Amino acid sequence: MLCFANAQILDITGPLEVFARTSRWLQDHHGIEEPPYAVELVSMAGGPVRMSNGLEMLSAPVHDRPVDTLLVSGGIGALAAADDLALTDWLLGAAGRARRVAGVCTGAIILAAAGLLANRKATTHWAYLDRLQDREADCTVDRSSIYVRDGDLVTSAGVTAGMDMALALVEDDHGRAVALHVAQELVIYLRRPGDQAQFSRHVAAELSDTPFAALESWVLDHLDADLAVTELAARAGLSERQFYRRFIAEIGASPATWVRDLRLAAARRHIELGARSLKDVARRCGFGDEQRLRRAFQARLGVTPSEYAQRFG
Repeated sequence: MLCFANAQILDITGPLEVFARTSRWLQDHHGIEEPPYAVELVSMAGGPVRMSNGLEMLSAPVHDRPVDTLLVSGGIGALAAADDLALTDWLLGAAGRARRVAGVCTGAIILAAAGLLANRKATTHWAYLDRLQDREADCTVDRSSIYVRDGDLVTSAGVTAGMDMALALVEDDHGRAVALHVAQELVIYLRRPGDQAQFSRHVAAELSDTPFAALESWVLDHLDADLAVTELAARAGLSERQFYRRFIAEIGASPATWVRDLRLAAARRHIELGARSLKDVARRCGFGDEQRLRRAFQARLGVTPSEYAQRFG
């Protein structure tokens, strides 16, 4: 893991603890003598590195030995690190010696500065998505997922999403069961799939400063209700014509598309949490029946609800 001044300490300790805990779990439960992962924190000069919270972490100086997995931390110091030519030059060379490369949070911006995200797909912390795009115009920036894979490159959203990404890498190496056991030992409530949104629609609605934020919060609690434009306009205190015009201007989508996306996001969440009945999911999320749920999944995601459950349930 490459770090720098004013890195986010959880970007470092979270993923590294996943790998270290995996080693201990496999040694304890599978009798493996040699730990499958050896974690190492490096910086350009080595020695103590001050994190953004004021704590210092001891690092080794960067080296030219091959590594299996090269990770780059994020944090408020990432923008300065991205402008450090010695750092980005070393990173470019080190990436060529690694089996896979991963950026945690704004570590993706440093990867972009090193030229590693051209014509690749990546993500970062939601507050830095535009900066990532500005840094590498040829990068396809995923603006919602908590982590994104593109071949041997993986990038994650902010802070704790780095642990989800690390668990996905452990699953690649040692299988789903091991990754789930490690998540359990770390008391992670839910091992999230990569294309889960960076924050919930409820939180997004509460943070929103649009005139329709209160309406969105209400809709999220009443997805099984009749959410026709007539009802939504009345709830917003507008005529249907005023509501439709202002809604398109503020949200950038029709009310029907917006409602469908909210219902679909809720259905995905229910399935990810292990819902036993797709019929119940369809009813609770306002699709009415399984056929309408199936059509929505196939149109938006290209898979059926059953296929989605097999992958993410």
